[in-house]
Amino acid sequence: MSVYDKLTALGISLPPVATPAAAYVPFVRTGNLVFLSGHIARREGKPWVGQLGTDMVTADGKTAARAIAIDLLGTLHAAVGDLNKVTRIVKLLGLVNSAPTFTEHHLVVNGASELIGELFGPAGAHARSAFGVAQIPMGACVEIELIAEVA
Repeated sequence: MSVYDKLTALGISLPPVATPAAAYVPFVRTGNLVFLSGHIARREGKPWVGQLGTDMVTADGKTAARAIAIDLLGTLHAAVGDLNKVTRIVKLLGLVNSAPTFTEHHLVVNGASELIGELFGPAGAHARSAFGVAQIPMGACVEIELIAEVA
C-alpha cells in the first residue's frame, strides 16, 4: 500500500507548504537528503499556544505533535513530489514548550513518530531527539523538524 493510500485510509489530506514566518526556506535538498525546517503546532490555522505541564497535558501535546507530522508530510511532498520516493525518515527533532518540572517530552513527540512509523513502516523508524524549551516562536506548544532520505 502506498503512503498516499495509507493517508487516505486514515482520513488525512496533506496541507500546502506554510509560508515561512522569518528568514528561512521550508526545506533544503542536498543529494539524497531533504531537511525540513521546524514546523510549529497549529490548530484551526493559528499557532497552537500552550505550555506542557502548565496549561496542557501530555495527551494534548501528543495530538499537537501528530498534527505537526501531517504538516511536515505536506512539506516533504512539496519537496520531493512523491512521498513514495522516501527511502528513509532519518531523524526528527522535537522541541516542547514546557514547564521546568515537565518530563514527558519523549511521549509528546511520539505523536509524530508513531504516525511516521505507521505511514512508512520500517523506513519510518528514525533517530530522534526531544527537548523541553522555555518558549517556542509565537508561543506554540511544540515544534518539530525532519530529515528524510529520498531515492
